[in-house]
Amino acid sequence: CIAFMFFQQDGNGKVSRVIRIGTRKSQLARIQTDSVAEKLKGLYPEVHIEIGDNLFTALERNEVDLVVHSLKDLPTTLPPGFTIGAVLKRENPHDAVVLHPKNMGKSLGTLPDKSVIGTSSLRRAAQLKKRFPHLEFKDIRGNLNTRLKKLDEKDDFSAIILAAAGLGRMGWESRVSQILGPEDCMYAVGQGAIAIEVRARDKDILEMVSVLNDPNTVLRCIAERAFLRRLEGGCSVPVAVHTEVRDSQLYLTGAVYSLDGSDSLKETMQTSIASDNKVEERVDEWVHRVGVTANNMPGPAQDASEKLGLDLANLLLSKGAKEILNVARQLNDAR
Repeated sequence: CIAFMFFQQDGNGKVSRVIRIGTRKSQLARIQTDSVAEKLKGLYPEVHIEIGDNLFTALERNEVDLVVHSLKDLPTTLPPGFTIGAVLKRENPHDAVVLHPKNMGKSLGTLPDKSVIGTSSLRRAAQLKKRFPHLEFKDIRGNLNTRLKKLDEKDDFSAIILAAAGLGRMGWESRVSQILGPEDCMYAVGQGAIAIEVRARDKDILEMVSVLNDPNTVLRCIAERAFLRRLEGGCSVPVAVHTEVRDSQLYLTGAVYSLDGSDSLKETMQTSIASDNKVEERVDEWVHRVGVTANNMPGPAQDASEKLGLDLANLLLSKGAKEILNVARQLNDAR
């Protein structure tokens, strides 16, 4: 395989490597991409960074070298030839309540009966229906800007639920009225983390972006993605997680729900991710774990994280998770 390298020459005859980054056209996507570009410029000042609105097939066609994503948007199995070369330090992974201006000062628990809450997430709706049965939930679509406009300019919704990380990156923390803890609503797999997708054959690009990996975030997200992949879940079924790293232990809580939240299974497991950083513990070069290639991190810790996700999923499957998810998927497809 040939990795295509592009160079440019300035007026003084200096030649620099050009790295092309693809992004979506939304404001949030551009903010996330710009933040990655700034980090790469700081680490590799000799490299020239170009950003374009190319995505998806652009990576396949060698039109860009890497693409910046919200990790929760990436499937647990990537197309052949592509991998996640870096997972940046996770920001707040929890969900946030954004109230209609007329409801300022309230919370989900204090909103009047039959208040309508906007969310397009089956995961959020399933958990919150069970936790707040006095509320009603209705789909709301569009990017962050669009959803906030629908909330503010109409009276269709008393509040909407959005990812806290996205609101933070947009500089809209002041709109957050309530952060939903795991007792109210566990988050989506990979939520709050930014991922960099690259071509698996581009070893130089993989090496370049690998320095952006945040070890704890990588291990948490490998466990979460392994859990979701084993359940054969996705956005069409309500699957939620919560992970923590404490004292070299990785804790993973995972749950599956019926669409109305009345039926659910939730369990917690843990594993050791301790490492003495021996040279032989480094991951075998270019090994993929649920679509992630973290070649600057110890392999055993990544293996343990992946196994944790699989073990927890198998535990839930042994208790009937497949049946719950199948019914949820069928009902959702019929809507």
